[in-house]
Parts: sequence; structure tokens; C-alpha cells
Amino acid sequence: MSLTLREQSQDTLAVGAHTYHYYSLAKAAQHTGNIDRLPKSMKVLLENLLRWQDGESVTLEDIQALADWQQTAHADREIAYRPARVLMQDFTGVPAVVDLAAMREAVARLGGDVAKVNPLSPVDLVIDHSVTVDRFGNDDAFGENVRLEMERNHERYVFLRWGQKAFNRFRVVPPGTGICHQVNLEYLGKSVWHEELEGKNVAWPDTLVGTDSHTTMINALGVLGWGVGGIEAEAAMLGQPVSMLIPDVVGFKLTGKLRPGITATDLVLTVTQMLRKHGVVGKFVEFYGDGLADLPLADRATIANMAPEYGATCGFFPIDDVTLSYMTLTGRDEQQVKLTEAYAKQQGLWRNAGDEPIFTSTLALDMADVESSIAGPKRPQDRVALGDVPAAFAASNELEINHAQKPHKAVSYRDSETRQSHQLDDGAVVIAAITSCTNTSNPSVLMAAGLLAKKAVERGLKRQPWVKASLAPGSKVVSDYLATARLTPYLDKLGFNLVGYGCTTCIGNSGPLPDEIESVIKEGDLTVGAVLSGNRNFEGRIHPLIKTNWLASPPLVVAYALAGNMNINLQSEPIGQDQTGKDVYLKDIWPSPEEIAASVQLVNSSMFRKEYAEVFDGTPDWQQISVSEAATYDWDEGSTYIRLSPFFDDMEKTPKPVEDIRGARILAMLGDSVTTDHISPAGSIKAESPAGRYLLAKGIERNDFNSYGSRRGNHEVMMRGTFANIRIRNEMVPGTEGGYTRHFPGNETLAIYDAAMKYKEEGVPLAVVAGKEYGSGSSRDWAAKGPRLQGVRVVIAESFERIHRSNLIGMGILPLEFPAGVTRKTLQLTGEERIDIADLTQLTPGCTVNVTLTRADGSEEQVAARCRIDTATELTYYRNDGILHYVIRNMLN
Repeated sequence: MSLTLREQSQDTLAVGAHTYHYYSLAKAAQHTGNIDRLPKSMKVLLENLLRWQDGESVTLEDIQALADWQQTAHADREIAYRPARVLMQDFTGVPAVVDLAAMREAVARLGGDVAKVNPLSPVDLVIDHSVTVDRFGNDDAFGENVRLEMERNHERYVFLRWGQKAFNRFRVVPPGTGICHQVNLEYLGKSVWHEELEGKNVAWPDTLVGTDSHTTMINALGVLGWGVGGIEAEAAMLGQPVSMLIPDVVGFKLTGKLRPGITATDLVLTVTQMLRKHGVVGKFVEFYGDGLADLPLADRATIANMAPEYGATCGFFPIDDVTLSYMTLTGRDEQQVKLTEAYAKQQGLWRNAGDEPIFTSTLALDMADVESSIAGPKRPQDRVALGDVPAAFAASNELEINHAQKPHKAVSYRDSETRQSHQLDDGAVVIAAITSCTNTSNPSVLMAAGLLAKKAVERGLKRQPWVKASLAPGSKVVSDYLATARLTPYLDKLGFNLVGYGCTTCIGNSGPLPDEIESVIKEGDLTVGAVLSGNRNFEGRIHPLIKTNWLASPPLVVAYALAGNMNINLQSEPIGQDQTGKDVYLKDIWPSPEEIAASVQLVNSSMFRKEYAEVFDGTPDWQQISVSEAATYDWDEGSTYIRLSPFFDDMEKTPKPVEDIRGARILAMLGDSVTTDHISPAGSIKAESPAGRYLLAKGIERNDFNSYGSRRGNHEVMMRGTFANIRIRNEMVPGTEGGYTRHFPGNETLAIYDAAMKYKEEGVPLAVVAGKEYGSGSSRDWAAKGPRLQGVRVVIAESFERIHRSNLIGMGILPLEFPAGVTRKTLQLTGEERIDIADLTQLTPGCTVNVTLTRADGSEEQVAARCRIDTATELTYYRNDGILHYVIRNMLN
């Protein structure tokens, strides 16, 4: 019997006293043809296929297609990708574990072995999205916020502790440790993975999928990873390969260096704008060029982190000397660093000077051209040069809508603590937050923020009293090096006290504003702003009362806290006055490159070793949580956090044929760039919303509502929260913001949830119609799960974002794309139409589907939509009513 390519490519690599077995790309290339100019990210995929070649899920033809990619820089072929591990955060991790627990219930009910519902790949869940900025601006803020977090989330944490015991290869990083992406970058990521398999020490590239879209941050370490929905992540955990088309790869060439005063944040906002304009949805982006030699790994991480914002699957940086230096700095084992270098060089994964791989298309940026910028008011790709911010604020849609609805007026108020009087007007900055994974892994911008704070305090400048300031680092190491640099007291003096180690403001956990500030905003119907060093500024995400949100570097966050207003041109106008009344400009307090470099030099490996030595231990409160060791979870019917999900209630061992869609009503008709935040918000729950009414009926006080994100383990809350974002605009109810629709045939205006339930009682299926980039933003399962529970069978959009499209399929919802030139507007849809879609048992990937629209007057029109089920595997999931149903049936069989 002839050997497979997998068997022929086996080889060994000696690194010091250790020998590693691996699958040699050089040996494989002797049979597939030269692969020298294949992008490094594609070589990682090639190794993955080679290692998993079994003649069924991975064939020789799959491997050859990837090797041949160089010929046209494109390939229309589906492949099965198996990442080494899975990363989760708690907002997405809790519902994933709920699903696993529910799968065990289903497997038991159908006569299977519940032990089969167990991760086959290593899974790390980092609790980082649950801390809220309730307390701020004082030394007690951190302790109080942690205490409140433990109180509010006790039920969720009991459940996660149970999962920790019930499932194999499942680790939980306790709350108060850091953000999952930074923990991944500083500790979990290995660049080259190795494991004992069948008596051999086998090495391969570190790869992962994560349930947070910003999983891509690890690409900075030469680790191929990206965000998927929790539904896909669960399948990957359980041994199901990730189905994907061989991607196009866009090369982004970086040359030159950043000028003094320009930060990594300015660079990433420029890169994001360029790539969004170029169009990279569903594609890999790989960075190359000699500019990488001087680009610190933390800066690379800032760029890789925001791949979801520029729309790419990943933003990959190959392994080089910068990678090794960072691994050493962060306390990685010396043998691991040596293995990474040796393996990367042996496999052609090492970045060499002058590398020019073949790419599908390319862009280039001389980093010397980058200027100081922020992004807003509601999209990360909307970069604004710092001097143009006042004009951008004045031109924002939010301001126009605000003034069209109500006469504008500035409002005076009295500070509840100081009793001093102040006046707020449009443009006031009411939140300034150093937060999120984008920047808090980066010592240069954090030290710059601390140095700017020091200079500001020394000049007598103060934070404006209406600004809620906060500091939420991505890991405890940040606190160590800010303290070592003696910058913490200055940040504290300006109100940037530590509030927690977690995502906070960027995910919507900004907490309440002081009562008097909220009252003033409401009274004057003011358009105010939040400035944060995050990656997401979508509508309604940061705080319900804040209509414009701006992404900025940490030092600029501090600057805007001092200025207190978006209408100030920080390039030319004074930021304040010193003790003598003399004007102080931003340039006067901006730290020099030498000052920043000297502070960054204080960061050392002992800090990382100390903080990560007990990363899985947690606080005494965490350790004292007592849980059952039963294989199935003991569900509490009274819980408002953790409920047995209904997705498998009616499941049978054999799937039923897909039913055609007959007489579907349109639940919502939405515009462009509708995000998963619009579909399934993560932030605060309004008392008058369907979810708020549910919680009140359960005896939950308004102060204990917590957030949608924290209640993702309860389908009752989440289905009521679907399409409930306060800024969503359903075109079926023009001039209205919030989750409302019209119910037909009676033309009654209802909350979307209430209308959906009424349609469900009537046995009417539902559709959603949308514009371009439907489902952009976070990898949020509930943006697909919620519509499914509301009765949505099909989404028809002009285009889809990658993760949300696959999530819809994973929940048995059909994604269809309008043909070119056809939109809801050209069709003059009103939302009164009925929709019929036939022959759904005959679907093939990418086929044309005839959608019949019946208007209110009885006339009919057909639209030839494109089926966005892109692969045969996705079609199998759809026919099984979802990916998890398919996995369960595989276990039973």
C-alpha cells in the first residue's frame, strides 16, 4: 500500500536536548510543487491539512488545491480546518457551556452516552466581561466593583465552576485576572504547539478559534486564530472541523516608522480605514514589509486585534525576532522560545527581510504618513484627524436627529459632591475610559497616558467634573509597570483609578453616570460623547444616553478628560490653563519618544512571571464556590441567569426534511451596517423593554438587572432582548428608534418581541430584510439564537459579515443575498409584504433561490436571491436544523 502524503512528510526536529516530530512542508512540497511564495498564514493552513489528512474530511486534493493557490492567488474549494484549541470569554462562554449542558440532556433523553459531550481540544475560558464600572474615581473603586461583580454573577460563576469539573480539558481563568485576549497573548499562546501523542512529542503551529471576534489579537504572535460564534466553537471543541473556503489573502506592506507623537492607536485606525475601503470581508490579511522589523509586538497586537473592525478573518504577523523577544519578555519557557524559532525556520514560517509572498491583492503604508486620529461617532473605520474632530462631531447624524426632534438647550446642574455649579452642552465628554484589549496590551500607549497625566497634574490641570474616568487594564502586569514607573498616582489624581481587570466600557459595562449628569442629558436632550481606548463604538453600546462614541489612544483619552468636550480642536486650542492662568496646549504635555521609551524599558519578565504564576487560582471568594460533581447540571427553575435552553426540546434522532417558507411576514427591515449589537445588545436592560418587564415580573429590582451580556445563559431574557437595541431603526416604523415593528394584517405597532410571539401563536414564519454588512461587529451567538427563538426562518440582505452568516446557518436560519442592483429600496418594500420560498430541499451551496414577494394589493414579484450557504458542510448543518443538532446526531450514531 502506498504511503499517504501525511505519512511521507513526517520528520523530526532536534531542539537542544529535545526531539520533536512534525509534518514537514518541505517534504510535502516535493510532491505538491514549490510553496516558497505561499503566504505564511496559508502555510499554517497547509500544515493543518497535511497533519489531518485522512482521505475523507481532508483529501490529497484539498492539500494540492492549497499548494496550487500560488498560481492564481484564489481557490474555490472548501476545506476542513482543525484548530489546536478554543478560547472563550464569559459573555459568550456561559451560553456555550449552557448549550453543552443542554446537549448532555438531549443525548441522555435520546439514549446516548453523555460522556461523549466533552471537549476533545483544550478550552480556556477567561471571565473578563462581567465587571461593571459602578464605582470610579477613588481608591476603593476596584474592590467595590469586584465585590459587586461576585454578588451579581454568583449564579453564573457557580455554573462555570460546575463546567470546570464536569468537562475534560476545560480551564477557567477566574474574574479579576485580565482580558482573555491579553491573557492569551501574554500567557496562553505558544506560537508553536507541542503535545505528547501516541508516545511521540509532536509539534505544530499554535492555532485556535475563539468566541470573541477579537481573538485575532493573537495573530501578532504568529498564531493563526479568529473569532467564531459560540455555536461553531462548541462544535470545534467536540471534534467537528471548522468548514471554510480557502481564503483570499490581502498583503499589507508596512514600511518606515511612526513619527514622534504618533501612537499605535493612530496606526491601527489608519489601517482599519484603508482595509475597510479595500474590502477584506471573509479574507485573510497578512502584514509584511521591512517596517515590521521595528514594529513592537504590542503594536502588532493592536493592529491584529482590530481585524473584525476592518472586516478580515484575521490580521496575521509572521514569526520573527520580535516574536521571540516578546516571548522572552513575557516569561515563556526558554525551550518554548527555541522551539518556536527552530520550527518556524524549518517550516518556512519565519519572516525574512525582503519577503514578498504572492497575495490576492496588496496595500502599502509608509508609517511616517500616519497622523494623530480618533474614530467615530459610531463606526471604528470612520477615522477623523485630530484637528477635524469638532467638525466631525457637528456633522454627526446623531446631532442632526437630536436637534430635529427637540429644541436644543444647554443645561446647568450642581455637582452632588462638590456642590459647585456647571453647565453641560452638546459635545460634552461624559465618559473617558482607558479600557479594552486593543490598547491595554501595549506598554507604550499606557505609559504615554501615565506620562501625560503626570505632566498635566504638574501644570495644575484637572479632569472636568462631569467626566466619568476609568482605568481597566487587560492584565495585572499593567498595574505593575505603571506603579514601577511611578505614574499611578498621577492617573489617580485625574480620576483614572483602577476599576477592574476586564473589558468594562467597550462591551457596554460602563455603569451608570452620576444621577445629576443623566438628568441633565435627558432634560436638554443633549448629544454627549464617550472617548475610550477600545475597538467598538457602535450605537447604543457604550451607554444608553450617549449618542456619539469615539475611539482614541489612552493618552488622548486622558486629554479629552481634561478638555471635557468634543468641540475643542486639540491641535490648535488650549486644553486648559495652568496655576498662573496661562494656556496649556496638548503639545505642552505630550511626552517625548525618549520619555516613553525610558518608561517602557521598566517592563520586565519578572512582572509577567509573578502575575501568571497563579492565573487559575482566583480569589478566596472564587475558591469557596461549592458545586455539584454530577455529569448533568441541576437546573434551577427560579434562576434568571442560567436556564435549560429549548433548542433541542423537539429534536429527533433523524432530521426532518427542510420545510419551504410559506406566507412569511417581515419582522424588521433594516439599513446598512446593522451590527450584532443592534440585533442582540450586550449592555443595560431598560425597565420598560420586554426583557425588563420579564425581570420585574420575576421580582428582580432594577438595580439588579445587570446586563444582557451577563444574562446570556437565560434564553427568556435574550429572546426578549433580540432587536431591542435602543438605537436600532426599523424602517417599517419610520422616525422611531428602538425595537419596534408593525404587526400585520392589523398594522399594529408593537415591540419586536411581542409581535414575534403574536406571529408564533398565529403559526406565521418570519423574515428579516437588511442592507449591506448585516451582522458586523462581535461574534455574538444570540444575534442568531434570538431570531431563531422569535421564529425567523430567513434573512435577506445585500451582504453579510462572515461570523454572523455562519451563525445564522448554525441555528438553522437561511441567509440569502439580494442580486446586484436589487435592494429593499429598489423593490420599494414597506414591510407589509408576504414572502414565499419554495424548493428548500433542493438547495446547493451558492445556488439561486427564487423569493416570491406578495404585496398588500395582491401583486407578486420574484427576486432571484443568492443562497449564502457557501459550503457542503454548511448545507449539512442547515438540513440538520443547526450545527449542534448535527453534532448530537453524530454522537448518537
